[in-house]
Amino acid sequence: MMYINGQTLSHDRHFADHIVAEVPVQIYRNKEHSDIGFIEYYGKEYVKVNNNVYCRKSFTFISRPGY
Repeated sequence: MMYINGQTLSHDRHFADHIVAEVPVQIYRNKEHSDIGFIEYYGKEYVKVNNNVYCRKSFTFISRPGY
């Protein structure tokens, strides 16, 4: 699936697609940048990026193809 720069990830398939296609994500908490990198793992509640675990309910994950 093709993602546009800035698209918010919310469904499991979004996270899975980004792992398979090796598309980076940018992570925000309350509109403040927290991290950018590649998804290493995702589950129902958490996403692991750059060896850090982020709660899916507390953070926003944005697609950054081409970064």
